[in-house]
Amino acid sequence: MLFSHLNTTALKRKADSTIDGQNKKAKNESQTFNHSRKEEENGIVDREFYPPEMSNERCAMYKANKIERPIETLAIAQKETKVERDRILVNNAVVHWFKCDLRMTDNKALHLASQKAKKKGVPLICLHVVSPQDYKAHCTSAVRVDFILRTLEVLKEDLAQLDIPLYVETVEKRRNVPDRILELCEEWGARHLFANMEYEVDELRREARITRKGLEKGIAVEVVHDTCVVAPGELTTGSGGQYTVYSPWARAWLAYLNTHPHQLDLFNVPDKNPASAREKFEKLFESPIPRTPENKRLTAEEQKRFGSMWPPGEHEARQRLGKFIHERVHNYKDTRNFPAANSTAVLSVHFASGTLSARTAVAAARDANSTKKLEGGDRGIAGWISEIAWRDFYKHVLVYWPYICMNKPFKPEYTDIEWEYDENLFQKWCRGQTGFPFVDAAMRQLNYTGYMHNRARMAVASFLAKDLLIDWRMGERYFMEHLIDGDFTSNNGGWGFSASTGVDPQPYFRVFNPILQSEKFDPDGEYIRRWVPELAHIQGKAIHDPYGRGVMDIKSYPKMCVDHKQSRIRALARYKEGLKRDTA
Repeated sequence: MLFSHLNTTALKRKADSTIDGQNKKAKNESQTFNHSRKEEENGIVDREFYPPEMSNERCAMYKANKIERPIETLAIAQKETKVERDRILVNNAVVHWFKCDLRMTDNKALHLASQKAKKKGVPLICLHVVSPQDYKAHCTSAVRVDFILRTLEVLKEDLAQLDIPLYVETVEKRRNVPDRILELCEEWGARHLFANMEYEVDELRREARITRKGLEKGIAVEVVHDTCVVAPGELTTGSGGQYTVYSPWARAWLAYLNTHPHQLDLFNVPDKNPASAREKFEKLFESPIPRTPENKRLTAEEQKRFGSMWPPGEHEARQRLGKFIHERVHNYKDTRNFPAANSTAVLSVHFASGTLSARTAVAAARDANSTKKLEGGDRGIAGWISEIAWRDFYKHVLVYWPYICMNKPFKPEYTDIEWEYDENLFQKWCRGQTGFPFVDAAMRQLNYTGYMHNRARMAVASFLAKDLLIDWRMGERYFMEHLIDGDFTSNNGGWGFSASTGVDPQPYFRVFNPILQSEKFDPDGEYIRRWVPELAHIQGKAIHDPYGRGVMDIKSYPKMCVDHKQSRIRALARYKEGLKRDTA
């Protein structure tokens, strides 16, 4: 099921009867919405790829089920074409389209494609498309693109051992990707294309188009859920709606998996191809992985540094998972908030690129526990599983409230908060030169490694949005452009939480004190000394606020760029003014 609770027949009737009204209403809203706002002047919406900012009224139409969601568009396309797709016979090959699922182990669409090919005795061909415009539109970091391409090298070798070719091609224009994929299927004599679903708006609409276009060419396109442990649409509230608060959602998620343990069964690696595949598709086996697109190339020094820090591929992912569960998971609950402790799994890069499935991680943690109940037994294991669940939660939110993928806050009423666009302050935050040691350490870690500890992400996000009052979407974009583990839903969810604009956020009147955050989560200053060498010589608690605590011998470290107490007062006033109320 694509979105199991949908009545797609009724939805199609609703869509047909309301589409004209929607278009007229959208046009009227576009005319009345103020598109001269500072947000648009400062490039919050990338107009090269996307329309102007959506109105709050249109967001309300999504919430009221008056506009077809992208996942519903795909569900309708798959439902309406199913009978004809099922009639299509296997031809010379079956194709699996790799996207953010760069692994052979526990990959649902790859498994289904392999089974289809094996049943008919034809080869399986694997495909990945490098799309420079998608990288740009999605703010994909250069370090993440580098990791993806290095992972494709590993994956190509692994598949070749099973006589399965992996063909990777660069398609310059993102609008040409669906047509090019179908052209390749025709070239290879393949009438079946399998892919795992991505939940962002562009991708869901693209998969709906390729489903219908494929049928026109006699190609059956099958898009399946695999990214989430529990597919979107499976969990609903007592009234049949979608959850907007993590805690009750998590209880439902755990209960669902406890009563449906087969959902944690893993898919086998694909079967070996017939030996004839080597000769028949020789050119595909010999084809190289393309060069990195010009807009995402690293320097030679960066390639060496990141290559050493972040080994690619699913073998590395499974090894890291096993080591974490064996050595550190039991203390996870007590140590996870301390950036200097090196106590987390650091598997987010593998979840983001799909070299490890969340299902594999949860199953491995469950199997290491003393009970099969996911919330029971070892508190470190249970705590880690609950953190993985956040990834599912944010994807479920995106599916039901797709406007969060359109530069809108989950709470549209927060649109009217007046943000600042001070480029000087923003650059100080980006470079780790704010004068707040914990914030600066975190930003420097990000810039040097492509990674930042989760507790630090919360601290720097709160600082940007509330101490500096800079539009949180500028920080969201900066993270995506620099993180090796950049994942839209997790990143958007984290920024929405810290800026109090997202789903289940901290209330806006809760403003992290960056000095107290430093003292609480880096009590000995180890994290700061690692990333802010100008302060490495400072002993004791003074490292958290060196100038404020009388340290004089500091070379080249800036003083605090804002006064936290005054910034907090300003932030509360600005939020109240934008919301026109005193409550969150």
